[in-house]
Parts: sequence; C-alpha cells; structure tokens
Amino acid sequence: MPDIVEINGERVSRGEDRMIEISISRLPTYTDITLPVRVIRAKKDGPVLLLSGGMHGDEINGIEIVRRMIARNMVVPETGTVIAVPLMNVYGFIQNVRGVPDGKDINRSFPGVKGGSLAKLVAYSIMKQLIPAIDYGIDFHTGGASRSNYPQIRCSFDNEKNLELARAFAPPVILHSPLIQKTFRKAAFSKGKRILVFETGESLRLDQSGIREGIEGTLRLMRYLGMIEKASEQANGTELYMKSSWIRARYAGLFHPKVILGDHIKKRQVLGFITDPYGNESFRIVNPHDGRIIGLNNSPVIHKGDALFHIARNKT
Repeated sequence: MPDIVEINGERVSRGEDRMIEISISRLPTYTDITLPVRVIRAKKDGPVLLLSGGMHGDEINGIEIVRRMIARNMVVPETGTVIAVPLMNVYGFIQNVRGVPDGKDINRSFPGVKGGSLAKLVAYSIMKQLIPAIDYGIDFHTGGASRSNYPQIRCSFDNEKNLELARAFAPPVILHSPLIQKTFRKAAFSKGKRILVFETGESLRLDQSGIREGIEGTLRLMRYLGMIEKASEQANGTELYMKSSWIRARYAGLFHPKVILGDHIKKRQVLGFITDPYGNESFRIVNPHDGRIIGLNNSPVIHKGDALFHIARNKT
C-alpha cells in the first residue's frame, strides 16, 4: 500500500477517511452528475480493496450491501485501504433502469472511451480513476427483472488467485464464469486487478438474506487479506460448480414453480408446471441435470422461450 492513494487528483494519506466526487457529466437540466467515492485508510500498510455496487441502476441489493457496511463502520480497515462506491450508475438509479439513458450497458462498455457514449464515458472514468489505485475488488450485482439469483460468487476457475479469493469470501455457491469481453471484471484483470462478482436477489427488490451473505462474505475476504481480524464463518459451507444453464419455457402461460432458490435437484425431477389461464392444460417442467437452483423467474406470466430456472451443475 503506498503512502498516498490518489483519486481524481486528490491525495489521501494513511489514516485518512475522505469522500471524493468524480465528475462524470451533466443531465439535460445541467445538473452535475458525480461519482461519490469513499476512501477509508488504515495507518498500517496493506491491500487496497474496492467495494462497488449499482453498476446496473436497478440492482439495489449491491447498493444496499455497500451502503450498510459504510453506515455500520464495517468498511473501516485495521490494515490497508477500502474504496467504497455504493452507486456506480447514478443515471440508471435515477430512472430505475439497468443501463444509462441511451440504453447502453456500462458493464458491456469497458474499458470505455472519454469521448464515447455515456456508458463508455462512465466506464472510462472508473478505469482511469479507480482501477490504478486498487489491488482487489468485489462488484455487487443482482438478477434481472423478475429473475432472482441465489447468493453466489462468479469468478474464473482458470485463475488460481481468483478462486482463492472466492473461497475466502465463502458464499453458498461459487460458479465458474469465464472472463467476458468489455466487462468491468475483464478490463480490471487486464490491468492486473482481480474483481469478484457477487450476485443475489432480483432488481428493484431488497433481498435481506442475500444482503447479509454479501456483507459477511466481504468481511471474510477482508480477514483473509489481513485487513481485519474477525469475521463469521460460513454456516452451511460453500459449493463449487463448473457449469450452469437455464431451463426455458416450452409453452406460454401461467408459471407454477415447485422448487425454491438454493434447492438441490435431481435429474428428471419435476420443477414446476405451466398452465393455460382457462384450466384446460398443464405442462410439466422436468429437470435435465442434477444440480442446484441458483436463479428463478418470479413472474407468474411467461412466454415461450422465457428463462425459468438457472441450474448450477458439474459440482467440483
């Protein structure tokens, strides 16, 4: 850890706790949009950990995880530095949407361009101002509209250090997820920084149990990195899966799941039914693989081809 951490031209010394505002752009009303960044530094040398939420503006659980840890002084390190950014995408948060006003996804716009689209501008600002200062990061995410995720870390098992960090976080599930082009995780990795992605709950809904898992996992990772001394252990253990796939609806109609998030399931198990609205037809949804439910569509009205169950499989 250097004596000085510099973000957006502001220098933060060891032992300091500072809020830094990174200017992004302006709304059409000429209201300035800034990225608030909390920098909390211990006096003792140690790693720099980024905690980021709200890359997608409607993914509230990640915002709440970081917010709650700040409010409860859980991000104050005994060693090293925490950089906390509860809300990466102010634009999407204002409008309760995933992306920015032009519809683009920030997490498919990295490493960004200063003179590019708004999504690329936000990505560029993150890469320029935050990534050079950090060693590791946790990027908190949430399932899409009406689709809820079981608490899980996604990381590439091809990199031993990434998997080591994921095991230290110790969520209920760790899923192998190759690095995807133009994502924050991939762009950070190209700069030698390792970012874990934590997923829980669905958009625009607070998932209290998943929030607790995110907080406790973060504290376990901080303990592993030597930033704090105490953290709770994972009560139910961690399972690792190499693959996952979605079961999609073969028919439109009303969706009646018979399993819940986190359930372990067997091949040929009936997971639910799709019925017509008139009481004439009912179709079984049969599971093709042994595995675990890590994603579930909560919408009762579905169309043919809709994603219904996300199944983690090939347990290691």
